[in-house]
Formats: sequence, C-alpha cells, structure tokens
Amino acid sequence: MFTGIVELIATVESLTLAPDGHTILKISNAGPVLGDCHIGDSIAVDGVCLTVTAFNATENGGWWTSGLAPETLRRSSLGELQAGSRVNLERAVAAASGRLGGHMVQGHIDGTVKIRSITPDGAAAWIRFDVPPAEESHGVDLLRYIVPKGFITLDGASLTVCEVDDRDRMFSVMLVPHTQENITMMTKGNGALVNVEVDLVGKYVEKILAGLVSPNSKDAGQENDSFSNYVAKVVRNVLKEEGVIPK
Repeated sequence: MFTGIVELIATVESLTLAPDGHTILKISNAGPVLGDCHIGDSIAVDGVCLTVTAFNATENGGWWTSGLAPETLRRSSLGELQAGSRVNLERAVAAASGRLGGHMVQGHIDGTVKIRSITPDGAAAWIRFDVPPAEESHGVDLLRYIVPKGFITLDGASLTVCEVDDRDRMFSVMLVPHTQENITMMTKGNGALVNVEVDLVGKYVEKILAGLVSPNSKDAGQENDSFSNYVAKVVRNVLKEEGVIPK
C-alpha cells in the first residue's frame, strides 16, 4: 500500500525487451528510496506498484530494475517511457512509519487520462483532464468514480478533485507550488497521458450495491428483499413528508 505522497523524482535509464520477451524497466538517480531496499520490495513508479528485481543503492545515483507485465503496459503510461524520462517514486508504506499522508493507494492503475490544459492561478495551477469513454478505457468508465473534493491518484500523487463535468467528460485538480515542484506533472504538455487510480472505497461500494440488486448474486433473494425493503421504507418516508400519503 502507498499514500500518494511522492518521495522522489527519478530518471528512466532504460526500457528494454528481455530475451524471453518480457519488458524490463531500469530507474536511476533513485538512491534516496533504496537505502532500506530489498529484492522483492514494492516501489510505485508514476503510481504503478512494481517489484524490485535488482538494485544498487550507490551506482548511477542508485538504480533498480523491475519487470513490466503486459497488463501494466496496457493499463498505464509506462510503455511510453524513454531513457531520460522523469518519474515519480514512492516506497510502500512501512507499518511503523507513524502518520499516513495522502490517502490509501494500492498502486493498481485503473487507466489513463489526458491533460487538456494547464492554467496558472496566481502561484497555483489548474490542471484539467479529458476522461475517455468506457469503450476506450478497457470497458471502465473512470468518470463515475470521480467526485468533487474526492481523492484521486494521478501519476502516483494523491490529489483532491476540484471540478467534475460529466457531460464534457472532464475533471480538474489544483496544484500548489510545493506540489508543482515535487511531482512531474508540470513538465508534461497538453495531450500527455497520466495514470489514474480512483478512490478504492467507491469501487467497493459499487460492488456491494451491485450484489444487492443483481439477481445472479449469492443468496440473491434474501439480499434483494433486504435492499428492496430499505428502498421502499425510504420512499414511504419521503411521500409522507411531502403529504402524498398520510403519516
């Protein structure tokens, strides 16, 4: 698990295809996050949870490698990285680390969005994003999980959603100067892909409600009766308050 508080901006040294066909990502200038590193540890790269397969904490400013699965390449922007690309890094949360900043982040990318515009607002900056429809995003409509003042993880950074326009398929965040300086977002241009992980709680709530109303769910009859009774009670209370039916 991560918190969405980026620890370091590092550099892609290489993205190569191994003889057996899998993709290997090598990150350099990563020394500050490798001091307590072990093989098999998790480090988020632009919000994608990756497993450390090799590392050297001092050479080339500290480097480490990880294999990228085909699903990772399909769902995220990591396949577009090149030598010299800058990426956000965060180590997995340590249980004894004390306070947890940001919010609960899995490092499991739901999809990508594109930067529509970056607009200064005093020292801060508005960043607006275009959200693709479900048919262009692995069958998932990310916009349904994005709400004003809700959490969202963009390239591994925990941010607060400002605007949401469902018709225009757009949402925005605002970056204060400190955030602008400590994540890679401001170095990207319009049209650039950004990794998105929506708030996990919303996905669980949707799954639970779907189970309650789906006729194919386990113990569907009992669950549907309970849910139907609850909805009926709410409707009756509203009708009583509006004077449609007697109290």
